[in-house]
Amino acid sequence: MLDTTGVSDERLLRLREAALRIRENSLIQAEVQGQGYIGQALGVSDILAALYTDQMRFRPEEPEWEHRDRCLLSIGHYALALYAALVEAKVLPFEELESYAADDSRLPMSSMSTYTPGVEISGGSLGHGLGIAVGIALGLRRKDSDSHVFNILSDGELGEGSTWEAALEAAQHQLSNITAVVDFNGLQADGPSQDMLSTEPVDEKFRAFGWEAIRVDGNDPAQIVLGLEALRANQDQPGVLICNTKVGKGVPMLEDREKLHFMRVAEDEWTQARAQLKEVFDNESK
Repeated sequence: MLDTTGVSDERLLRLREAALRIRENSLIQAEVQGQGYIGQALGVSDILAALYTDQMRFRPEEPEWEHRDRCLLSIGHYALALYAALVEAKVLPFEELESYAADDSRLPMSSMSTYTPGVEISGGSLGHGLGIAVGIALGLRRKDSDSHVFNILSDGELGEGSTWEAALEAAQHQLSNITAVVDFNGLQADGPSQDMLSTEPVDEKFRAFGWEAIRVDGNDPAQIVLGLEALRANQDQPGVLICNTKVGKGVPMLEDREKLHFMRVAEDEWTQARAQLKEVFDNESK
């Protein structure tokens, strides 16, 4: 794990506060439906906070600004968290969250670039994100652009052959303007990811494919930002940040619940979930 002593208390608090708001706003959306991919959204919030409040260059008022950094969410069912991050980044208005998954909403259950400002690709059919990222990165290079491409993908998605084809292509072209971020939460629709198709040791596999690989605690904001910065400093090869995350992170009753890919929360549990989230934040910030 990385030495995080160089991350200031002020910076760390800012990241934690952003992650808290992303989690809170994810719960707002999920409560509208009473169910959803809530565990994944809570688990990935620290990663999105790091990207959208600390690492990425963009203009909230101009989502398609040519010189922006791109964040491609392969795992479209994590849309709860992405929309919450876009609210945190001021790309989307807070008031729109309660329209999540409603008819004619700009916030569909699975993220789609044609519906939502700030969403770069339509996710959901796994295995395509890294390939699209390679194409975008090549295009940006030909334009002499210094914009960076981030692709958030899941550990389950590493079972898709197209992901590894894209990894080979990125290394072949030495695309140092790509950073893949793997949400390694150990969960997919049919059960534990490594029981379905084991991809461990993931970091060694990526290195064998020509990538620089760093593995961190994906719920530690300091480790995430330092890992991202270390990878971007490498100008010779693409980089992957493998983030070990916890499903339901920040809400103990959901962390301890049976790990379900699609989670239902009872009507009387939402207030408790929000209270636990705030209590955990207060304890971690002391």
